[in-house]
Amino acid sequence: MGLLESVRGVMWARRRQPDDVAYLAALAHERFTPRELVVQAVAAEGAGFDGVCCSDHLAPWWEPEDGGPPAACGNSWVWLGAVGMATSQVALGTSVTALVHRYNPVVVAQQLATLEDLFPGRAFLGVGTGEAMNEVPAGMRWPSTGEQLARTEEALTIVTRLLDGETVDFEGRYFRAEGARLFLTTERRPPVYMSAFHAGAAEVAGRLADGVICLGDPKIAPGVIAAYRRGAEAAGREPGEIILQTLASFGESDERALAASREWKGTLVDATYTDDLHDPAEIGAAGEDVSDATFTSKAIISADPDVHVKKLKLLREMGATAIVVMNVAGEDPDWLYRAYGARVLPELRG
Repeated sequence: MGLLESVRGVMWARRRQPDDVAYLAALAHERFTPRELVVQAVAAEGAGFDGVCCSDHLAPWWEPEDGGPPAACGNSWVWLGAVGMATSQVALGTSVTALVHRYNPVVVAQQLATLEDLFPGRAFLGVGTGEAMNEVPAGMRWPSTGEQLARTEEALTIVTRLLDGETVDFEGRYFRAEGARLFLTTERRPPVYMSAFHAGAAEVAGRLADGVICLGDPKIAPGVIAAYRRGAEAAGREPGEIILQTLASFGESDERALAASREWKGTLVDATYTDDLHDPAEIGAAGEDVSDATFTSKAIISADPDVHVKKLKLLREMGATAIVVMNVAGEDPDWLYRAYGARVLPELRG
């Protein structure tokens, strides 16, 4: 994809951008227990975030033994029900659920419809191609990137057809459905967003999803946005949300904010998404090769609220309709909610 098309994609997104960009807090099941994350979700709503979403992982990005950071693996869908009861109005969903092996797409559609019935107008689903760290332990032979995307496209087709009220018969290469139907009618059809790191996935999102989720990296996001637009237009569909996501850590000093989040460096290693890396210790070791300078340039790691405001405004300028801030401050995650409630979100909405 050429530079010109990427630039045009960002300009197109800016023209469609709403006056009120939504801000969501993403919570980490890899790092905190479900009970801790319910407390965080309540704090995020109190701070003024518009939505709360969560990772959907079986394994963390690091090995918790031998003095490493703690780890957890709460089930996202059980947890979302608890959070819906503990909060009153924030949007609720995953960012993201992999649709390659561990989840059957019929069950995912059922779970989403259930969440929407319990909390009308609040549920959404984020989907993606996943990582070996969560699928191989569940019995999957980790496939090529092409197969990862093909599996996701088949599963997403089933999910969206079910949500549209169809009775689904589907015979794919990887997934099947026979007379599948949701015997649960919700007033609102909950939206489905697809994560994309490259043009191929973004085009699938344009054809099938209600929006695209992308890392807020200026080297990646413009091309993804352009490909998403191309996919939607080719399918004759109205494009939906442009959702950009970033890691963020807050603390009483820049050094403390960095020290509390270094275990997340593995998320910046491309091979953890494409290759058969399923041992948390191996993923953590790969992350150690990411320098502090690279990590802080690709995330928001600072004790200064103004730095968070500045970097989030840069994401907004890429045409985002929603921005997801994943709290990776392991030492004291409440630092971020307090700072965002008092300074960051009010200034962004100024």
